[in-house]
Amino acid sequence: MSSALSAPLVAPVRARSTPQIEEYGGVSIASRALSISLRHTVRPLLDAWALTPSLPWPTGLVDRAAFPLLPAPGTEYHRMTLDTCPAEFVRAPGAGGRTAILYLHGGAFLCCGLTTHRQLVSRISAAAGAPALSVAYRMLPRHPIRHAVDDGLSGLRWLIAHGYPIDRIVIAGDSAGGFLAFSVAHEALRLGLGRAAGTVAISPLTDLDHRPKLDHPNARKCALFPRRAVPALSTLIERAEQIDDRYAPVPSPVDLDLTGMPPALLQTGSEEMTFVDAETMAYRLASAGVPTQLQVWEKQAHVFQAAASLVPEGSRAIVEIGMFVRSLDTV
Repeated sequence: MSSALSAPLVAPVRARSTPQIEEYGGVSIASRALSISLRHTVRPLLDAWALTPSLPWPTGLVDRAAFPLLPAPGTEYHRMTLDTCPAEFVRAPGAGGRTAILYLHGGAFLCCGLTTHRQLVSRISAAAGAPALSVAYRMLPRHPIRHAVDDGLSGLRWLIAHGYPIDRIVIAGDSAGGFLAFSVAHEALRLGLGRAAGTVAISPLTDLDHRPKLDHPNARKCALFPRRAVPALSTLIERAEQIDDRYAPVPSPVDLDLTGMPPALLQTGSEEMTFVDAETMAYRLASAGVPTQLQVWEKQAHVFQAAASLVPEGSRAIVEIGMFVRSLDTV
């Protein structure tokens, strides 16, 4: 294929029930190094976790260990407390105007937080020219996914109360945070809060049924996730759903009635485990009449955008996110 950061390999496909699809070819040396590193470090750890996922793993240490990950130069960030969880308001240089971003971090609903994602959120804020509220939602195994959705809604209400109307708020997230981005946008519609300006989903998990992922060829290609980690996560989610029986389990975004959802941008690596989730979600959004862009990046690792300071494809992908958010501000 062509060199890294090439133009899309195919012309966008435009049809009422089909997403706009762009494929970005080329794999830089830095990207290859990242995939090799993940395959020989993080992936074995996840494989070990999958053998005994119910043990009290110190997942909270992941966010504390991420302090060396600095935000974009000149970024201002302020900690706060929402109704039930912490959050952080992030403003990169030049981020102003009418639009704001609600950001929900990834980490399989188990780990990561404000510190691990501060660099990524600050880069997205800079690219989009918009401040971002990053939410440290409640996580597994002590909380069901419903609590995380509620925390996302709390962040959405905070932005609305501080001068950002919902039609100027873009809801974004990576991996499990992509799941939450769609869920929060859908809940906002259901509760009558209104329609968000857009959604951005980076390497999103959108289907809690692990079988489509394991049946896909990427189950053996993914540089980050081992096969056994997928059903292990499903088991943890099922157990957590029993903690609070006041609510029904949160449905997977791919199973929702997506009519009326805001315009969406989805980014995914071509060989990652959650590729099938992103692809399925894009087609179901488009089938519901939602303007949808699906960007497929050749052989990029799961949430490669988080390595934008090292991987040129990650930097380019964040530029694309910024362009998408800015385009919504002109509507």
